[in-house]
Amino acid sequence: MSTYDDHPAAGNALGGFLRARRARLRPEDMGIPSSGRRRVPGLRREEVATLAGVSTDYYTRLEQGRERHPSPQILDAVARALRLDDEAVAHLYRVAGPATRRTRPAQRTERVAPPLRRLLDGWNDTPAFVLGPSLDVLARNRLADALFAGFTHSDNLLRMTFLDPEAHRFHRDWDRAAESAVAALRQAAGLGPGHRGLSSLVGELSIKSPDFRTLWARHDVRGKTGEAKLLHHAEVGDLELHYESFTVNSAPTQQLVVYQAEPGTPSADALTLLGTLHAEPAPAPGRTR
Repeated sequence: MSTYDDHPAAGNALGGFLRARRARLRPEDMGIPSSGRRRVPGLRREEVATLAGVSTDYYTRLEQGRERHPSPQILDAVARALRLDDEAVAHLYRVAGPATRRTRPAQRTERVAPPLRRLLDGWNDTPAFVLGPSLDVLARNRLADALFAGFTHSDNLLRMTFLDPEAHRFHRDWDRAAESAVAALRQAAGLGPGHRGLSSLVGELSIKSPDFRTLWARHDVRGKTGEAKLLHHAEVGDLELHYESFTVNSAPTQQLVVYQAEPGTPSADALTLLGTLHAEPAPAPGRTR
């Protein structure tokens, strides 16, 4: 089945992205008079072409994947016509690049370097974990294990969100969490569209989750940076945590994600309690001479 977009022509991620973003714009928002009933939502191809200053034939070829080498000037014009934000523009450039630049060598197994693993284990008061290019959870510290203890699908953020029954209890704003997760995966698809694990993940989620299929078709693009998470943990109750995401310089396809609670808040107290409940037993004291 299709992986990165819903177009029948393999490899036409650009066409899928352009169609999805075109469908989200209303003619009246663009100053275009709307006359009569439209067969499809959003703008027509000829309207986007006019706004971008290119011919309808050229824009059609772009969507259909028959124009493989659009210039930066063309991409900028199309981005302005579709009112793309900075992250969406960056994604547009990635999926519009020549196929030879988008291919990747054989995939290697993602591993977390021992120094990063030790760093995670040294943080006792904050949940932290490392994500791979398909948002696989490659490593977690003890408090992150405790935070996600209720999940069965704990190996990947998308599987946790869309395939695990715990997700709707855990995320107090599940819709927002789901949208954010899919937008982050869509950006990952643009960064590495040849990644076999990502392709397999999108296929699996598309089959098993109608919610995922709907959000994936929207082509939202947003990387994981930092925002508030409204959570509910079965053992300690409601939590409001802020996360920050960092690129691992020694492994650029990996991200370090750290959750924190505002000091002095009930969430901070709850996080401390969670750490206490899941603390490792202290080693038996050695015999003294």
